[in-house]
Amino acid sequence: MKLSKAQYDEIAQFLGHVQPTRQSLRKLKEKFPSQSQSTLLSIFSQEYQKQIKRTHAKHHTAEAIETYYQRYLNGVMKNAAAPVLLDLANEVDFAPSLMARIVLERFLQEKDQAIPSKTLINSMLRDPSQIPDGVLANQVYQCTVNDCCYGPLVDCIKHAIGHEHEVLLREMLLEKNLSFIAEDQLRAKGYDKTPDFILEVPVAVEGHIIHWIESKASFGDESSHQAHLQDQFWSYWNRFGPGLVIYWYGFIEELDCHRERGILLKDCFPTDIVTLRHSMAQR
Repeated sequence: MKLSKAQYDEIAQFLGHVQPTRQSLRKLKEKFPSQSQSTLLSIFSQEYQKQIKRTHAKHHTAEAIETYYQRYLNGVMKNAAAPVLLDLANEVDFAPSLMARIVLERFLQEKDQAIPSKTLINSMLRDPSQIPDGVLANQVYQCTVNDCCYGPLVDCIKHAIGHEHEVLLREMLLEKNLSFIAEDQLRAKGYDKTPDFILEVPVAVEGHIIHWIESKASFGDESSHQAHLQDQFWSYWNRFGPGLVIYWYGFIEELDCHRERGILLKDCFPTDIVTLRHSMAQR
């Protein structure tokens, strides 16, 4: 689903005035009923992540960390069963999983008199039963299961969705009898930055030659697309030639402005692929 910049800005502006909760996602769907839920969810998540990045530093000052930790201790002392950390995160407009990380790290630092490793923190966030305090374990669990944009559960879901769309793209290429080399095969050959699929025989899509295809199970907004261009797409173009990027949940249509330079954007698998075999048969 392609959106104009104006349509996207209207959605982003609406999201700037709501909290990142499932209730807000329902309101978003009611406000923009013509947009697909998958597209809205992707935009919802990306806009919230931008907001968190803008405010991340203020939540990680020594003063803020100590304030959150003391409020957590006071809260569970009054009622250990109450969602103290989750309520605190919502109150200060911070991602619940990130609030849980701050308090967990501060707790372990006090307990062990040493700064805990990121590996240990990540392991405990994935499996709160490892946390050596039952009350905190429950608080962290409440945060991770109620966070719709951050945390280990969201990471697992995003990874699964990304893999699902890569499998879908592979099946579509096979259905079209297109020969390709997959990313894992390319990495085995020593390539570091590689697209998901390189076509062994180039094809034409809408009059443009395509050597590779990249699958993105997300919405292509301006900031994410510019980051992908810089970190991935231009590198692919330099090594393998022109290619196609599929944003399965849509993109801002004005971003599809590099076709003549060799990067084509689509929101679905193209139906008008012209193969070399097809071109030869027409002659």
